[in-house]
Amino acid sequence: MIRIFYGDDRATISAKIKREFGEDYEVFDGENLKFEDLPSIFLGTSLFAEKRKILVKDLSGNHDVFEKLPEFLNTTHDVIIWETKLDKRTSTFKEMKKAGVEIFEYKLLESTNKNVVFNVFDAAICDGKRAVKMVEAIENEQDPYMFFGLLASQAIKKYEWKQGAKEKRVLKELSKLDMQMKSTAVQPWVLIKAFLIRLSSL
Repeated sequence: MIRIFYGDDRATISAKIKREFGEDYEVFDGENLKFEDLPSIFLGTSLFAEKRKILVKDLSGNHDVFEKLPEFLNTTHDVIIWETKLDKRTSTFKEMKKAGVEIFEYKLLESTNKNVVFNVFDAAICDGKRAVKMVEAIENEQDPYMFFGLLASQAIKKYEWKQGAKEKRVLKELSKLDMQMKSTAVQPWVLIKAFLIRLSSL
């Protein structure tokens, strides 16, 4: 399986890779790779593990090699390609997208986006379905883990202001959501939306 992470939010990408891979994985500098290196990376086996965890950094800058990437979609290893920038106009990007490769963009949140998250939280208190629709309009441009962090920040502020029973229940549910996002294979946006639906009835 090949996945591509890209964007200027390097801290979030790094944290995401650690959550996915742990501490034990192979790292390759994509800028220094040659085409003849790719078969051993994507198709080669290891004496210690049948399925390898592989991180390849900045491969798209190595144009001649990057364009060969679609030839290795059948890899059985868990591969993450980490790019700072990615040109969506390239044939390689389009081919990878068409083949169903998961491509995630991680952008630094602007202050206006923080306001959007706060509005989602406020909407969910009254109408979870409306809040989910608001999330669906922005989820392709946001990192779910940063989004969760801002939701938690808003909930803590609400608790500090009111310190009511509902605010305590919300914090308890957010704690459960945090554990689910770290320990289950369910997509984080699915978990966040389910939380928003429940929020009005807490």
